[in-house]
Amino acid sequence: MDTNRLSKTISNALNEQMTREAHASQIYLSYAAWAANSGFDGIANFLFRHAQEERNHMMKILEYILERGAKVKIKAIPAPDGDPESVNNCFEKVFKSEVDNTTEIYKLVKLSLDEQDWATWNFMQWFVKEQTEEETMALKMLNKIKIAGGEKAKDDALYTLDKDLASTPDDARLAEDVTTQNP
Repeated sequence: MDTNRLSKTISNALNEQMTREAHASQIYLSYAAWAANSGFDGIANFLFRHAQEERNHMMKILEYILERGAKVKIKAIPAPDGDPESVNNCFEKVFKSEVDNTTEIYKLVKLSLDEQDWATWNFMQWFVKEQTEEETMALKMLNKIKIAGGEKAKDDALYTLDKDLASTPDDARLAEDVTTQNP
């Protein structure tokens, strides 16, 4: 008996997104290794944690595909682009990667809407919110680096930033969670 409840188009799109999430994990892993090799252990720790978070996103999609009775297709993960040139460049690349991933998430949401696959549409809403958090986090990191001096940040500012990122929470506060009691 065929128990698959995903269209071929949605199944393929979810499998592609699963690979993109694995690629995002590799990007964070690569940048974390670069940061560690550059002596930025706090930044490396922050990026290593995000590499694991992206891998968790991949697993979430994999599990959903299986739960819907479709076939998971494991593909090769593209290698990340080269190392960042600076801390500023690292987080510019992180931000771009997150925005690109958001664009792909939105395409999947639209596809599920067009096909009236409400289960997938509902499932993808978690990723929409998650991408809002990821973009907000990356933008906040860029703002911190800008305050530290951006591309011209001096060693003492980078040292402070590195120490700060070692304990920075992984979740960003979103506008939708703000209230008058909790601004």
